[in-house]
Amino acid sequence: MKVLVLGGYGAVGGRLVTELRHRGSTVVASGRDPDRADLVIDLREPGLDSYRGAAADSDVVVNATGLEDIRLAELATTIGAAFVDVTATAGYIDRLEQIRAPRPIVLNVGLAPGLTNILAAQLHRQTPGPIDIAVLLGAGEKHGDAATEWSYRLLGRTFRSGTDTIRNYTQPLAFDLPGYGRRRMYRVDFSDQHILAHEFDTAVRTYFALDSRLATSALAALTRLPAAARATRHIRVPGSERWLVLARARSGESHWARGENQSQATALLTVAAVERSTTALPGVHHLHRILPKEEIPIAFPIEFGSTPT
Repeated sequence: MKVLVLGGYGAVGGRLVTELRHRGSTVVASGRDPDRADLVIDLREPGLDSYRGAAADSDVVVNATGLEDIRLAELATTIGAAFVDVTATAGYIDRLEQIRAPRPIVLNVGLAPGLTNILAAQLHRQTPGPIDIAVLLGAGEKHGDAATEWSYRLLGRTFRSGTDTIRNYTQPLAFDLPGYGRRRMYRVDFSDQHILAHEFDTAVRTYFALDSRLATSALAALTRLPAAARATRHIRVPGSERWLVLARARSGESHWARGENQSQATALLTVAAVERSTTALPGVHHLHRILPKEEIPIAFPIEFGSTPT
């Protein structure tokens, strides 16, 4: 299998390249920096000529750049490659879903969305009904530029959930998180809740926090003053690299997963998405539909658990 990784030297892309090569794939790490890329590709070219040529020589293309351009998926699948996108932006995923692709497109790949969808799907099979999703990330991890920019871009913005309009980092709710105790978390516009609410025909809400209570409170305050966030983007706050995601039914039953280093976990789940994309049917697939929890490789350094009612 030959895989083209766009953004192949970033926080997620670099780890993904290493994991795929470890599994025997031929991998091309691309980007605009000739000192770090195997192949220089400028995705801002009007005609995407350098990208078109590289995609034509690939079995799978992975977009780990954070650049949200549906032409990347359209070109790759038209040429004959499967396409995997590592993004959490709901609007962009909505646009990708409209593509009538002649090859597979795999979306909702990573921790959230991705692993959250998988846990929620497992919970829904056992306990149909509304689901709350909790995403807790380590404030001490050095996230990639795209992930950091995405988090700050949400400040002050609103999104639709059912008939409600919600401002990001508001509407706190308490969760009992294994290993962390009781934590206050806030609504955030992750795409998992939209996909799952439509699929399950029930309410699904996603909440977010950092392991640093101070940093979480700062996000909740800055969402009222989003312009102030520009001065804080490069301030490091105390925290770990641990992460946890959890899906909870109204009965109190929950399924959860936790580990170290979000970027590494995202890369591992993207490896699984790449491998599944080679046998998937043409069209758009969300990771939880082609990779149930029971089929996540046991070699992944992810701890799973559940809390009964």
